[in-house]
Amino acid sequence: MSEIHGDREEREPCPPDKIIYDPQRGVRICLETGEVLEEQIIGDEAEWRAYTPEEKSRRARVGGPVSYAKPHMGIDVYIGTLREGSGRKIRGLSKRIEAIRVQRGFRMGRTLGSLEKNINQAIQLIDEIAAKLELPMAVKEEAAKLYREAAHRGLTRGRSIESMVAAVVYAACRSHQIPCTLDEISRLLKLREADAKREVARNYRLMVRDLDIRIPVIEPERFVYRIASALKLPDPVIVDAIKIVKESRRKGLTAGKDPSGLAAAAVYLASLKHGVRKTQKEVANVAGVTEVTVRNRYKEIAKALNINNV
Repeated sequence: MSEIHGDREEREPCPPDKIIYDPQRGVRICLETGEVLEEQIIGDEAEWRAYTPEEKSRRARVGGPVSYAKPHMGIDVYIGTLREGSGRKIRGLSKRIEAIRVQRGFRMGRTLGSLEKNINQAIQLIDEIAAKLELPMAVKEEAAKLYREAAHRGLTRGRSIESMVAAVVYAACRSHQIPCTLDEISRLLKLREADAKREVARNYRLMVRDLDIRIPVIEPERFVYRIASALKLPDPVIVDAIKIVKESRRKGLTAGKDPSGLAAAAVYLASLKHGVRKTQKEVANVAGVTEVTVRNRYKEIAKALNINNV
């Protein structure tokens, strides 16, 4: 029940779904009572019209969103072409010379710091790896963000850019549950020496600890599909390999084990069962693990699940 104070009556507030905005007059109106609730509102819509996507992009006065995977995070300053603010070409030789002099001075006077150069070089490498592995944009953004954080905290100082890039890409893949191994990423960056691979593993552990990254455990089933696809195995082999992985998990064999090694052993066992002869070396190369890992996991699973005659 409303109360009346003098000549003024306090009404119930207008329901939010009954309030509309009139852009022509810059007011908000209640549909139930017709009352003007707010006026002199500054409109945030464009004051121009566009009828095609090309026309809209040409008239827009804003750029794309901020992106960690772009130099300067997608925000930069440039001296444009020899045109006036209205879009018309600058006329007069003296004015054009002056504009060229301003452009040249801007380019020569602009210097990048060592940290910014380091980040830009790393972003280029992340782009190359993401393209080769066909990684989604979210993974690329995550890797670039991790590298920026590591660089600003001084974790990249004294370490090679390639090994740090391999570590952040691997961490981003793990965060997004994408089956990918450190060895696979290291090969793309041509880090073939054993010392270089160990450095990548150390950098990965360093970032997980210092940047407090939460890394979920990737299920071996994800690696099964990737390995089977690379080896061009038939669907029955894949189905049996998935069953072997699930039964191994039920027996407690997956705890503390590398998921790619478990998946490789399951694929190898399923291939033998269906008479598809694949060597342990072939499976290990595709999975990114050693033959010893495949052999050890294979023996453990075969013994625990009583798989014979393979």
